[in-house]
Amino acid sequence: MELVYVVLLGFLIDLILGDPPWMPHPVIYIGRLISLCEKILRKVFPKTERGEIIAGFFLTVTVIGISTVLPYFVLYCFEYVNPWIKYALEIFWCWQIFASKSLAKAAKQVRNEIEKNDIKEARKYVSYIVGRDTQALDFKQIIKAVCETVAENTSDGIIAPMFYLIIGGVPMGFFYKAGNTLDSMVGYKNEKYLNFGKVSAVFDDILNFIPARITGFVMCIASFLCGLNGKNAFKIFFRDRRNHVSPNAGNPESACAGALGVELLGDASYFGKVYKKKTIGDALKEIENSDIEKTNRLMYASAVLSLILMAGIRALIFIFIVR
Repeated sequence: MELVYVVLLGFLIDLILGDPPWMPHPVIYIGRLISLCEKILRKVFPKTERGEIIAGFFLTVTVIGISTVLPYFVLYCFEYVNPWIKYALEIFWCWQIFASKSLAKAAKQVRNEIEKNDIKEARKYVSYIVGRDTQALDFKQIIKAVCETVAENTSDGIIAPMFYLIIGGVPMGFFYKAGNTLDSMVGYKNEKYLNFGKVSAVFDDILNFIPARITGFVMCIASFLCGLNGKNAFKIFFRDRRNHVSPNAGNPESACAGALGVELLGDASYFGKVYKKKTIGDALKEIENSDIEKTNRLMYASAVLSLILMAGIRALIFIFIVR
């Protein structure tokens, strides 16, 4: 039961404080570890398709292993030094693993620039949170991009880490975070990472398989609580969640599109190349700037509902099985 309280407190602190810019974040160090390992492994293994895939395998195993074992070892040591310090560190790391307020803040920055009718600044801020090219996006395309990324990161940045934290505490939280960071750094389907990042990309898909589906389903329920179109959210979720090239991202994005009553996705440019994509949702109305705030509300409601669900299940397991 202590783990439930630790995760709950970490989540609440993140809701209030977010990620202060002055505070070093674990993902930065995971990113540095990935970059260091990449340099070493690219020198060790041949630059062939097979060589790069094997190098990528060792990159994934090394980064995941260090990111999981190190916090486990630190917490194990503090358990014997002072359990209260251990609990405080667990709460602190849980706080850093979550990304609810920082995600909402980044979306709001884009919304503010759109309200000021500043397309240049809106493109700049949206480029911080999406992977696509943003130089030619108009206001509606920018809004769509923000809603899509908030929906997807409701799973990747909040509910998926919550899922792993509830299962195995901070070490499992970092286990997930390392896999997610690997995918964001080397999981691209371009010439440089197509083979080298293949194992990391597949591993991230596996990690997110269950959490993404939980997120999509919970988001449909949360849409009723947010005064959005819950009935349409369920409709689009079941109809369009496989329209995404990712096996996971379509789940929360389809639920969000249905809740807002808008059409998301479609063709997008990455690294100067246009990729054809299916659309998600029906254009029951034109997408507008207020949809960014609605998506933020949907994200918060989905996160809270998921925490209640997961904490409740763990508590019941503890009461009826462990005891």
